[in-house]
Amino acid sequence: MSARIARDLALLDALEGHAGISFQGDVWRIVRQERDVLQASPSGARWDPGTFDVLYTSLERDGALEEIYFHLSRQPVFPSKMRSVLHQITVRTRRTLRLADLAAVSGLGVPTETYGALDYGRTQDIADAADFLGFDGIIAPSARWPCQNLILFMDKFTPADFTLVASEVVDWTAWQKARTSRTGVLPS
Repeated sequence: MSARIARDLALLDALEGHAGISFQGDVWRIVRQERDVLQASPSGARWDPGTFDVLYTSLERDGALEEIYFHLSRQPVFPSKMRSVLHQITVRTRRTLRLADLAAVSGLGVPTETYGALDYGRTQDIADAADFLGFDGIIAPSARWPCQNLILFMDKFTPADFTLVASEVVDWTAWQKARTSRTGVLPS
């Protein structure tokens, strides 16, 4: 059994000052074709310390595409045989911690200049504290696209909180070309 690290009391106090918001709307999520869109995991990513199951979504379609493209492009060879599916999901939350912008994230001890980096220590602490305080997820700025992401703590939800609206296979080559022609910048 691993030892539990004590939570940051100042962080708990800061988060207790947030009432939380309810959210009902559409989000986007990309998964491998054979994976259930609502299958969560303790991924140990930006807003997940790896101790509970989370579902990462974006409030914008392009936000979901940018997030996944970033992670796929970090591999030595971009996976050409893997099929990704973009899902649009209507979700209902009850008490979500909303961190409106980078200033709000910075106020909790996350350096804004390294927010897009792969150093997740402080953001994972925030997610752990939010879960401990009974929040059902976090709305926070995307590190890859100018939008918000919604990270859901799945033990706080039932299947009735989700409705799959639409799904489409992602053609990464076509997406890269379209993005480059729209923005004049290659995806990073």
